[in-house]
Amino acid sequence: MLPVSPSPDVPVTELARRLAAVRREMAHDDIDVLVLTDQKNVEYFTDYRTLCWGYHSRPLFLVIDQDEILVIANKIESRNLEARQRPFSIVYYSGYLAEGARTIVDEVRARDPACMRRAAIDYGQDMAGRGSLEVVDGLRAQGDSLESATDLLWRTRMIKSAFEAGLKRVSFEIVNAAFDGAVSQARLGITEIELCREIQARIIMNGAERADPIAMTFCRGEFNYGRPPGLEALKAGQYVWTDFRSTYGGYPADRNRIARGGPPEGWEIDAYESTRALTCALANGVRPGMTCGDVFRAFEQLWSDAGLPPAYGLVSRIGHGGGLDVTEPPSLSKGSPEIIRSGMILHLEPKLEIDGAVFQFEEVIFVRDEGIEFLSDLSPEQLPVIN
Repeated sequence: MLPVSPSPDVPVTELARRLAAVRREMAHDDIDVLVLTDQKNVEYFTDYRTLCWGYHSRPLFLVIDQDEILVIANKIESRNLEARQRPFSIVYYSGYLAEGARTIVDEVRARDPACMRRAAIDYGQDMAGRGSLEVVDGLRAQGDSLESATDLLWRTRMIKSAFEAGLKRVSFEIVNAAFDGAVSQARLGITEIELCREIQARIIMNGAERADPIAMTFCRGEFNYGRPPGLEALKAGQYVWTDFRSTYGGYPADRNRIARGGPPEGWEIDAYESTRALTCALANGVRPGMTCGDVFRAFEQLWSDAGLPPAYGLVSRIGHGGGLDVTEPPSLSKGSPEIIRSGMILHLEPKLEIDGAVFQFEEVIFVRDEGIEFLSDLSPEQLPVIN
């Protein structure tokens, strides 16, 4: 059922669960105070939504210790912040980034002025934290040690609740319906940008909060997945390859889908069915306690048993985690020792490029103690065709 209303607020119990989890990880790593500057991290622990993220001049920050959760915001945020009761304290600053950075330093020092603190900040792998050297230099100048918080944050965020999985499920319903509807109406001769805009419009009309730019490539061997959609017109024999970007409840849908211009040949049908079947089998075989390397070895065996040519190899992994960010740890890569745990959301998406055709099926699972649950309808059994 596609949403008819905005996404729900994060329940207070869910916010409390997240805060308790990160505090356990802080204690495990002997971290006294956590400084958060990345939008996804701030929203994850506060459920506070603001348009200020569209600008760089007056950033919003979050400081967490074992006793308090504190938002540091520019005074321009006061009306929004005070519009209703919030599950955190607030300190305002006047001015711009430099003044905000100094406020962070002051608030960290105020927690125990006579003691050197061990602080961590969300600068590191797979996180795009904001801030400046004024934050780093200021904390270190007052005697605090400072390190990356990304490991402890990912240990917290990788384990999703049923509430989070539910938001992801709705997000996938939105994009699947958008792709299927747009492809059913498309005809040969449509351009990449036209089909891209049609899908994005449907994503919004289906209830998404936003439709971020998506990859849209028409190709017959010209596999360039990173370029923006252009004026290439779809010809018979070409493949449509797309990677969705939409958001519901803060949770993006990341999913590859393909279609073909004109009816496929027999070998293409066989390749489609084989690649789809092994991707589904791979997903169904995931269990808590396996390592990411175990999943990769299972992929290699399934691929070999299917008798397929070598898989696309420019990316060293065949899947990844997902949550508030489009891609998150862990990486399903060869030899990875990362343990798969109950509560992880995983995307499995091995890719086959063969004789100018491309086959990829991004299936998304929620790992549970008893097995896995698909968060999206499976890719269709038959290759979608645009005539």
